[in-house]
Amino acid sequence: MIDWDSVAQLRDDVGPEPFDEVVALFFEEVDEVIARLKAEKHHAGLSDDLHFLKGSALNLGFVEFAEQCRSDGQRISRKGPDAVDLVALIDCYVRSREKFLFALGRRAEAR
Repeated sequence: MIDWDSVAQLRDDVGPEPFDEVVALFFEEVDEVIARLKAEKHHAGLSDDLHFLKGSALNLGFVEFAEQCRSDGQRISRKGPDAVDLVALIDCYVRSREKFLFALGRRAEAR
């Protein structure tokens, strides 16, 4: 679900304090798009939103969520936006977010 090697590499690349800012910005931006998906469902910009979410997810190691965004983006191309299961997509994000934050907290406690 989470590629912890990518997370560690990002933390090493930017440093601990900037990493915390990157994580906060990631959640702020992604949560905004997720809220839009909940409110607007299968809107005209869904494909663009999925592309944004995929890139953001990959930057922070959310590999399962990124893969779901990629496959849903392809599904839109083939069958249209109604073919995307937004409930499953949002659930994948919520589970990934919870796992990430829980594990990140545990890793911080270990230091």
